[in-house]
Amino acid sequence: MTTSDPAPPAVPTARRRVGLLAGVALVAAAADILSKVLVVANLAPGDEPRFLGGLVYFTLIRNPGAAFGMASGMTYVFALVAAVAVVVIVRMASRLRSVSWAVGLGLLLGGTIGNLGDRLFRAPGFLRGHVVDFVSVFGPNAQYFPAFNVADAAITLGVATLIVATLLGIDLDGTRRSITKR
Repeated sequence: MTTSDPAPPAVPTARRRVGLLAGVALVAAAADILSKVLVVANLAPGDEPRFLGGLVYFTLIRNPGAAFGMASGMTYVFALVAAVAVVVIVRMASRLRSVSWAVGLGLLLGGTIGNLGDRLFRAPGFLRGHVVDFVSVFGPNAQYFPAFNVADAAITLGVATLIVATLLGIDLDGTRRSITKR
């Protein structure tokens, strides 16, 4: 080997960012699916083990709607909106150059896939499945705050990441806008 051997070609930034998005999405979706499988297999309705001195409870809730059970008759709409969100994120990926956007969109995609899987494959049937929620804070059985799951947490963190990136002037393509006071 001589010192004049050419260096291996660098992997284009876009491909690395798409890989990061896919990796984050895979971890988020897998964590959500695994946690739901464990909860459904090991937690009976009415069981409410508490953690952190009662700050967090595990409570098995099958949610046909959105937060607080709102729009419970609109399960198919949530499934269709989630499917559209997955398509939009996948289409945006080709323009992705920012690490923060890759992580934010990956969390959003993984969480959306996790809850969409429930809507598609859980009882009572296709496009009508109830999402498995199990984390209840401040009290058991979602008394004080809607119960949620790993997918919901991933979606929330993903949205927060995208908001912070936007406020910092970081665009999807990795460019930075100057932030000026008005």
